Amino acid sequence: MLNRFYARTAKIMLGVTTLIAVSTSGNSSVWAETNTTTPLASSPIKNVIILIPDGMAHEATTLARWYKGSSLTLDSMASGLVRTYSADAAIADSAPAGTAFATGYKSHTGYVGVLPDQVTMPGLQKQAAGDAKKPVASILEASKLAGKATGIIATSEIMHATPADFSAHYPDRKNYDALSKQQVYNGIDVVLGGGSKYLEPAGRKDGENLVHAIKSLGYEYVTTPEALKSSNSNKLWGMFSPAGMAYEMDRDATKEPSLADMTAKAIEVLSKDKDGFFLMVEGSKVDWASHANDPIGVISDVLSFDDAVKVALDYAKSNSETAVIAVTDHANGGLTIGNTKTTSTYDEEPLSTFIDPLKKAKRTGEGVEKQLTADRSNVQAVMKDFYGITDLTVEEITAIKKAKAGSLNYVIGLMISKRAGIGWTTGGHTGGDVVLYTYAPNNDRPFGVIENTDVAKYMARVLDLNLDTTSKKLFVPAKQAFTAKGATYKLHLDDAKNPKIIVTKGNSKLELHIYKNVAILNGKTISLQGVIVYNGVEAFVPQEAIDLID
Repeated sequence: MLNRFYARTAKIMLGVTTLIAVSTSGNSSVWAETNTTTPLASSPIKNVIILIPDGMAHEATTLARWYKGSSLTLDSMASGLVRTYSADAAIADSAPAGTAFATGYKSHTGYVGVLPDQVTMPGLQKQAAGDAKKPVASILEASKLAGKATGIIATSEIMHATPADFSAHYPDRKNYDALSKQQVYNGIDVVLGGGSKYLEPAGRKDGENLVHAIKSLGYEYVTTPEALKSSNSNKLWGMFSPAGMAYEMDRDATKEPSLADMTAKAIEVLSKDKDGFFLMVEGSKVDWASHANDPIGVISDVLSFDDAVKVALDYAKSNSETAVIAVTDHANGGLTIGNTKTTSTYDEEPLSTFIDPLKKAKRTGEGVEKQLTADRSNVQAVMKDFYGITDLTVEEITAIKKAKAGSLNYVIGLMISKRAGIGWTTGGHTGGDVVLYTYAPNNDRPFGVIENTDVAKYMARVLDLNLDTTSKKLFVPAKQAFTAKGATYKLHLDDAKNPKIIVTKGNSKLELHIYKNVAILNGKTISLQGVIVYNGVEAFVPQEAIDLID
């Protein structure tokens, strides 16, 4: 209670309007306004940058800080904790966790930008009948409708769960065809990351050439750091890897930009818009390293992510109209500084016990795999040169030789962890609260323990956007709305490359291309403000598509 009083007093002394999460229940927190002298509408926030270090446990930042030897940029921004559970599970998958950040709604494992089938976790409001798998608007889509520039960045494939949560809708995160097509046609100004093979015909079940589509929509399509740096386009699409990008420690700077580089370029482009911008940045592979129990990969990309946070924070402090949020969607791996080996000596171990073995590593487990010969006869030499490990056991050598391609980090991660006294409890996600990091020029930012859905609601509030209103504009049940107008509605899904809706009434024929923003009315092509979404059960279209039929 005393801490809450001090927080309230501090904000009143600053003379700004601030909402603090003082209690949580269900999908939203109870926000207490600390000062009514300045109305919320006068908030100067015009831009929001949210940075998500996927799967970053709190202890991962501690380990990265010790490894770096100095404070992280994140340290100055810590303001609270976030509850990460999903609609029906205590431990969240990235898809529903990112959906909560993007839309303000909790969802189900694997669901991207749509509501869950059911809501079963304690304290949550029950879902309305008929709302299962219904798409809901993201903060990016609401920003776009408000005239703001928008961007997404990821070191994973750009159609991976978290970036897709902000830019697409489908109840299966593995449906890259549907998700990536929506991203291409959703009018995002800047898209940077990996995943180029999923835009090319050979990498898609529908065989569509989305690289051609991207270029035809007016984007400059770049594939190198040099091209990224030299671009002057206001519509920029950068793909720097066929799938996920490299860990920072393994990155070839001539082939891939850093996360900080991509963040800086996105801000440069988006900040040209006088109406402001929204940018989502994901440090995707903190999560991948945690799944592998690879502490070197974790350290590599926590520090890389922190560099990107510094870029965003420096801009926000110089701009005075920008809020910055940094928060992970869930923790992963159960990382601990200390393991079963230190059970009786934990308080006697010097810092060097934990850090010195890690400092010897020159590559992540993924990067080391590229140093091995085809027959892996050079295991001992590589581990000595790149990890400083000279005491490999016969079992460890055999494990490295037998590791499947693309999974060596799962083997080497445990070897270096053992030598560094690093513990892991799981190869999966964990359900604890995660740290919330925020910055706002007027200190209007959330404090305390909040729900992950409150992150979306905070961003919407400071940008003066309404997510529910946006959902009603973008996602109207198509069959119901068109038949109510006396039109004939048919859903054509046979052509995987171009599924569509055909609506006829009198002499009017309307063709709506699913997962695109394309409408053709009596032969005339019209670009809609949002994409047509099919969720595997029914289709949803923007209200403006409904209005095309009299």
